[in-house]
Amino acid sequence: MRSLRDTTHALDLGLAEIRTQFDVPEHFPPEVMAAAAAAAHREPTAHADLTSIPFVTLDPATSTDLDQAFWIEPAGSDLLLHYAIADVAWFVDGDSPLDAEAWRRGTTIYLPDGKAGVYPPVLAEGAASLLPDGPRPAVVFHVRLDGAGAARLDGATRAVIRSRAKLAYDTVTAADLPDGFDEFARRVVANEDARGAPKIEPPEQQVERDDGHYRLTFRPRLASEDANAALSLACNLAVADAMYAAGVGLFRVMNGPDERAQKRLRHQARALGLTWPADVPLDQFSRHLDGTDPAAEAFLMAVHRAGGGAFYTPYRKGERPWHAAMAATYAHATAPLRRLADRYTVMTALAVANGNPVPDQVAAATERLPEVMDDADARAGRIERAVVDLAEAVMLEGREGSTFMAVVVDDDDDVSRIQLCDVAVVARVKARGVQPGDDVRVKLVEADPAKRLVRFERVA
Repeated sequence: MRSLRDTTHALDLGLAEIRTQFDVPEHFPPEVMAAAAAAAHREPTAHADLTSIPFVTLDPATSTDLDQAFWIEPAGSDLLLHYAIADVAWFVDGDSPLDAEAWRRGTTIYLPDGKAGVYPPVLAEGAASLLPDGPRPAVVFHVRLDGAGAARLDGATRAVIRSRAKLAYDTVTAADLPDGFDEFARRVVANEDARGAPKIEPPEQQVERDDGHYRLTFRPRLASEDANAALSLACNLAVADAMYAAGVGLFRVMNGPDERAQKRLRHQARALGLTWPADVPLDQFSRHLDGTDPAAEAFLMAVHRAGGGAFYTPYRKGERPWHAAMAATYAHATAPLRRLADRYTVMTALAVANGNPVPDQVAAATERLPEVMDDADARAGRIERAVVDLAEAVMLEGREGSTFMAVVVDDDDDVSRIQLCDVAVVARVKARGVQPGDDVRVKLVEADPAKRLVRFERVA
C-alpha cells in the first residue's frame, strides 16, 4: 500500500504510531552511511561496455531507485529483451556494514508517508540506480521471447550501460519506447493465459475525502505499468528456468487458495456485485476482470490475501518450485535495490548464464535467505495490514450508528467474516445461524483510528 491520499492529515498520528510499533528504521547507522558513501565512488572494472544500447527506464514519475533499464530488438520471429538490472553486488561487499544492514532489513518497507529502504539513498537513489545522468554498472540479462510468449535466458553480461531517458507511467508515449514493447507485453500476457496463470496483481489502496467523510478506493493500474511489468515477469521466469536447469538458486513459491478460501472468494465476489459463474475456475474468472472497476480491484486484493502468501525456497533436487499465481517456476531477480534476495539471484544467474560455478558466498547466502526474507516479508505484510486497518477506521469515523449491507464470506462458530457491499471493508461480527453467502445487515458500533479498529454488530 504505497499510495494514500489524505489532504487533512488525519492519518499522520496513526502512521507515526505504526512506525514505532513495528520499529521501522528512520535512518541508517553512521558506519553504514560512511560505507555507502565510499562505495558510491567505486568504478566498474569487470564490466563490458554496452553504452551503445539505447536503454530507457519506465517507473512512477517520482521514483529515483531505478532497478531496471531495457531495450528490445527483433531477432527473426523472436523478440530479444536486453534487461539491465542494477549491479548492487558491485557496490556491496559481503562482509561490510552495508551488507550487514541489508540483511537486517531484508526488504524495503513502504508506508504512505515514506519508505525505509534496504540501502542508503546515496546508492539506492544515486550511484547504483540506473538514472539517465551517466554510465552505471549493471547485469544485463538477454531474454529471448518466442512467438508464443515463452521466455528463455540467452545470456547475461556484467556491463556498463547508459540510460537515455527516465520515462514515467503517466506520461510515456509509444514514440518514447522501443519498437516491440507492446508486442512483447502482448506475447507475455498470451503466454500467461495459455498457462492458466490467474491475474492477482493487487491494486494500490487510497483514502479520499468525500462529502465530509473518507472513502477507501483503489488506484487503477495504467496500461504502461502492466506492459512494463511484463518485461520483469519474462526476465524472472527465464532466470528461474535457467537456475532450475542448473540445479541452483533461490525461488519464489506460492500456493493457490484452497477449497475453503475459494468458497469464501465466491461469496466476496457476490458481495461486490461480481458475477462469477459456478463452472468458471478462479484463474479464468480473475484474469478477465476489468482492472479499472473498483469492485474488481477489491476482489483481486481479496484473492491476493487468500493464497496465504508467497515464500522463498532454495533449489532442492527432485522438487520443482512452483508459484501458483504465475503457474510457473519463478524467481525474484529484477529489484535488487529494493529486496536483499534479488542481489544474490542476479549473481547466481550471471554465473549460470556464463557457465561458471556460483560463488561460494552466494551459494551459502541462498540457504540463509529464505528465513530472512520470509521474516522481512511477514513484517512488511503486518505493516501493510496495520495501514489498511488505520485507513478503514479513518474512512468510517463519524459514521457510527450507520447500517450497511454485507455478505457473510466465512463462518467460524459464532463469529462471521463479512464483506461490506458498498465499501471495500472486510470485518468480523458475531452472528449466529448464518452461513457463508447469506446477506446480513450490520451497524457500525465503533470506528477508532487511534486503535485502528472498526467494530460492527448485526442488526436483527
